[in-house]
Amino acid sequence: MASKKRLEVAHVIKRFVHKMPQGSLTSHHRRTLAALVQCRTAALGGHKQKCDLCSNIKIQYNSCRNRHCPKCQGINKEMFTIMQEDMLLNVPYFHVVFTIPHEFNDLCLHHPKAMYDLLFSSAWHTLNTLAFDPKWVGAKTAATMILHIWSQNLMLHPHLHCIVPRGGLTSQGKWQNPKRSGPDFLFPSEVMKPIFRGFFMHRLRKLIKMEL
Repeated sequence: MASKKRLEVAHVIKRFVHKMPQGSLTSHHRRTLAALVQCRTAALGGHKQKCDLCSNIKIQYNSCRNRHCPKCQGINKEMFTIMQEDMLLNVPYFHVVFTIPHEFNDLCLHHPKAMYDLLFSSAWHTLNTLAFDPKWVGAKTAATMILHIWSQNLMLHPHLHCIVPRGGLTSQGKWQNPKRSGPDFLFPSEVMKPIFRGFFMHRLRKLIKMEL
């Protein structure tokens, strides 16, 4: 029985990229897609590897090294995971997600750095504000944040996944547990939302006045 041909991201790009609406891709997007298609093909050149024992020669094509490429970033992803595991504290952690309305998608497409920096700073401001508040924790917290730009159906959906410890360090260097959190949440969403929304919109208006 013949084995099925292994499909890769490059196959999908080559098949469907020409169907994208005119003007829907920025120059950065086009360069990224081109890199993924050319990765480890003759288009990027290559080098020969020769076995010292049998003198067998094998051609190895160069990789694109693009950060979006699943071929190139597998090892980096595993190394990042290991590094994060080494920094974990012996305390419970919460998974907190921050997102922005899809009405801002056009801004994210045309000004990604400014918008994603704003998303990070707004999320951290929210967590930090509530952690320092004696009503909730009264201590210094921390967070590991990962930006996801796409949803599972590959539609533009910028959001942050945050891993946040349950509690924080006081000024005396002692661990302080949250005072009002539940088993399934760190801070209530109804408390987080106005802080996040207020900070995000205030900074966004400033960025718009500065023309991003």
